[in-house]
Amino acid sequence: MAAPVVRLRDVTKFYGTGAARTQVLRGVSLDIEAGELVALVGQSGSGKSTLLNIVGGLDQPDAGEVEVLGIDTIKAGDTKRAKIRNESIGFVFQAFNLMDHLTCLGNVTIPASFSNVPKKDIEERGREAMRRVGLSDFAHRRPSELSGGQKQRVAIARALFGAPTLLLCDEPTGNLDSETGREVIEFFKELNAKDGVTLLIVTHERRVSSVAKRVIAMRDGQIVETSDEELEAAHQKAGPA
Repeated sequence: MAAPVVRLRDVTKFYGTGAARTQVLRGVSLDIEAGELVALVGQSGSGKSTLLNIVGGLDQPDAGEVEVLGIDTIKAGDTKRAKIRNESIGFVFQAFNLMDHLTCLGNVTIPASFSNVPKKDIEERGREAMRRVGLSDFAHRRPSELSGGQKQRVAIARALFGAPTLLLCDEPTGNLDSETGREVIEFFKELNAKDGVTLLIVTHERRVSSVAKRVIAMRDGQIVETSDEELEAAHQKAGPA
């Protein structure tokens, strides 16, 4: 049997020092199998975004085990973690994080600066990523010329540039209107179903969690039983962690 794409064991994380020291994650254990579409829900401060950042190697736990794509990311070191992020993991955030001085194509191809993609292939791969999100004609526009939904599609195209095995999304529809958000969700579903990309999505929106194959609820830095009551509470009071 293949190893999980994500394997966490007793992951603990603190922030701050002295009297301000706060425990954000309290012994979290979790497996995510290849091809899953998982929604992670919870109230503000529950630890869900911190957990996502640890899975993506953007942050490190204070204790526990973290394996992503079969690699122990705690022991791997900064260089190895950066390589994993660039070659195998895509990130999509609520805030888009686009650079206004670059064209849309320039934003999409930013990951090439940290990879071994041959220069002759960079533009072709960038244009293909933009085609996949329906923005073939927007390559030379600036982010300031785009709607919120178009900006998020550019951000998704950037995440797809490296053909990731794992896509990590933090409130990806949080800044979008209902119709645009629905389109982005449908794209995630298609990416999961047709390409087999594994997705972990932090969200407080039912429109996202309702399409997930599995919903995980967090409370006070721990994974809790995903009963209807827990999910209802998470949706009603959720927000960024």
